[in-house]
Amino acid sequence: MKLKDAVCIVTGSATGTGAACAIQLAGKGCRVVVNYTKSEQEARETVAACKATGTEAIMVQGDVGRDGDCRALAKAALDKWGRIDALINNAGITKFAAATDLDGLDAEDFQRIYAVNVIGPYQMIRACAPAMKKQGKGAIVNISSISGVLGIGSSTAYIASKGALNAMTLALARSLAPEIRVNAVCPALIETRWHLQRYSKDEYAKFKAGYEKTVPLAKAATPDDVAEVAIWLIEGADLVTGESILVDAGLHLGKF
Repeated sequence: MKLKDAVCIVTGSATGTGAACAIQLAGKGCRVVVNYTKSEQEARETVAACKATGTEAIMVQGDVGRDGDCRALAKAALDKWGRIDALINNAGITKFAAATDLDGLDAEDFQRIYAVNVIGPYQMIRACAPAMKKQGKGAIVNISSISGVLGIGSSTAYIASKGALNAMTLALARSLAPEIRVNAVCPALIETRWHLQRYSKDEYAKFKAGYEKTVPLAKAATPDDVAEVAIWLIEGADLVTGESILVDAGLHLGKF
């Protein structure tokens, strides 16, 4: 897919991996919808960074867990540019709870995490698919996690949600073909503020150092590392669909 003058919606793109995706897309001439739920100032900064590349970008507030907000995001792109070429489902949440702590999660935790991490991508795809089908071409990338592959991560609810997202990627790759390709990117540790919800800065530094001693490539991912793979799946992978690409520095290989 040629990204020059294409239109892409990136959910959860005020900060972190979503922001990196939006800015990299803009750098390739793509017009971008930047979505945020609460981080309005950061979203404005991301839009400004996109516009600084010389392309157009708009900012739309919305919670992907709400179907009406998902439809509003798609409508905003269509009202502004008349098309939707790509969608990156990046918005995601978690609750940190050790897998051994069965009382650390309740039904409401599962429901909220599923609402954003699984139902949200489904609703966004449903909102965008008609425009892509009409155009005869579209690409969707779900930002998943190694958690859904290896069964490790911030909580059992998060792990289960990413496993569901990976399965949904397969199902929709089948059902939306041949016009729309659907793939997933499964990162391991990404250097964002995500883990600072759980650790102090010193604790996080130790956690990261331990991770980098464990993985074969000895490096945690940056948001740009993950964004590059997501954008490749849109721009340079016209015969790739139904794949979950592990961007984990080899974590899945185990210790060596």
